[in-house]
Parts: sequence; structure tokens; C-alpha cells
Amino acid sequence: MTGNTGLFNRRFASNFIPLPPGQVPKVGSIAPDFSLPIVGGGHDVKLSDYRGKQPVVLAFTRIFTEKLFCPYCYPHIQDLKERYQEFKDKGAELLMISSTDPVQSHEIVDQLSLPYSFLYDPDCSIFRRYGVGQALGAPLPAQFIVDSLGRITFRHLFSFIDGNAETDTILKELDKLSDN
Repeated sequence: MTGNTGLFNRRFASNFIPLPPGQVPKVGSIAPDFSLPIVGGGHDVKLSDYRGKQPVVLAFTRIFTEKLFCPYCYPHIQDLKERYQEFKDKGAELLMISSTDPVQSHEIVDQLSLPYSFLYDPDCSIFRRYGVGQALGAPLPAQFIVDSLGRITFRHLFSFIDGNAETDTILKELDKLSDN
């Protein structure tokens, strides 16, 4: 168990024991900054680069390997794909964050033809910074909306009752930002 490729890897071992969400940033607080590599971008994406420009939806997703998706997350990934233009129409950017490795991440983007930015965090450091929790080999999904000032205006944490925030809910929360 030395790399991050395949299902039983270093990431799986370090995320196996279930942990509930921990120090989750509160609504109204400044979103923790990060810099992560983007599939196909050749550079890292830094959250603070969006400050003063536009709101950002952070969609932390749970993908085990390029062939094994969380049953809660796969439909969410597809719905976000189908409705991505609605995010753009509201002036927001969508950043999907996965704990897959670079090779898996590229395969996922190609296989699913994802139109939005797909960032990868194989050591799960950003998942932990956002305190989303973990279980059975991967960090848990969560969604955050960060306004153009860098403040968190919405957060949704995974539960078995309510796996991911509905796309309609996220879009309505983005509408509230344009009302202010």
C-alpha cells in the first residue's frame, strides 16, 4: 500500500475509520484558502484568485477510483454536469474537488466529459481543512458556496439522509447572492 492508485491505497487506509465532520468552517467565515492542481489545466487553482471576481461553488465529491464512484455522488456529479451552464449564467464558478490521484482524475474527467473544473487532492489535506469527515476509505462529500468576498454563505455536509445538496438548492443560494 504505497501509492494512491487502485482502491486499496494509502488514501483508503488513512480514511478508513469513520470520522464525522470536524472543524467545519462556519457560514459567514472566510473560506480557507487552498491551491490544488486542475485536470487539463497545467497549473494549480487557488481559491483566493476568485476573490473580488465571482462566487465559487466548492463541490467536494467522493470517488474511490476512476471506475468506482460513491452511489450518492455519481448522480450529483452528472446533475452538476447537465446544469453547469446555470451556474455560469449566475456568474458563479464550480470547482469539483476529489481525493483521486492525478491519473484517476484525468480518466474521470475524460470518461464523464466534465465541463467544470476538476481539482484533485489525493492526500485529502483540503478535505480535512474543510472538516468534511471520512468513512470507508474516502473523505465524505460536502458543498460550500463562497461569495466574491471569500465568505462562506452556504454549506451542506453529507448524511445518509441527505447525501449532497440538491442542485436547485445551490442555485437558489446563488440567487440570494445577486439579491444582496
